[in-house]
Amino acid sequence: MKRKRRRTAFILCICLVLMPSFCTLKWDGERPSISQNVSQEGNAGEEEKKIALTFDDGPHPYYTEQLLDGLKERGVHVTFFVTGEHAQLHPDIIQRMSDEGHLIGNHTYSHIQLTAGNREEFKAELIKTSEIITGITGQEVIFVRPPYGCWDKSLEEELNMFPVLWNVDPLDWSSRNAARITEKVVSGAEENDIILMHDYYKTSVTAALDVVDKLQEEGYTFVTVDEILFD
Repeated sequence: MKRKRRRTAFILCICLVLMPSFCTLKWDGERPSISQNVSQEGNAGEEEKKIALTFDDGPHPYYTEQLLDGLKERGVHVTFFVTGEHAQLHPDIIQRMSDEGHLIGNHTYSHIQLTAGNREEFKAELIKTSEIITGITGQEVIFVRPPYGCWDKSLEEELNMFPVLWNVDPLDWSSRNAARITEKVVSGAEENDIILMHDYYKTSVTAALDVVDKLQEEGYTFVTVDEILFD
């Protein structure tokens, strides 16, 4: 029987705020944990190894299109956490994401980090970005990737939004070596992981498609984050 991961589902970046409620290392008992998700086919035979690939900060006018082309060729769906300002600039790419079956989430309007003093500004950016995305796609925005992993749980009820963090981070934004980025992801990836990458850099897109190819060879199925969290 394949080994199942039993560690904490999400890991946050270090937050620069002093209020601990904004930056938390795990969900409370009312929220589903990745480690609770076991394939329903497990007793009948081979379990499906799910993994989620996510992209922050886009869309980029060229690299995101390149990524979408590669994902379409591979029949893979991912999750994009877009900023409102970039979504406004490139609504055609947002529409394409939606049309091709990718999940679109909120990454604030200007990539603002939540701090003890800017909660209302942060909230306003989330609302504005959701309105932009919904205006383009006609779909409600449920998921949010808070920049730097800083979050206030009271916003979940206020906005009816669910935060999605990550547990594989190759720091792709900081490297121009696509092969090294790929190796970091592939060597660290396990079943039910959520991988953090960015569609705003050429090397990241190149690495992401290599990651898809290599992990598919290892038997992984790429899904959107909702399938990891709630199936």
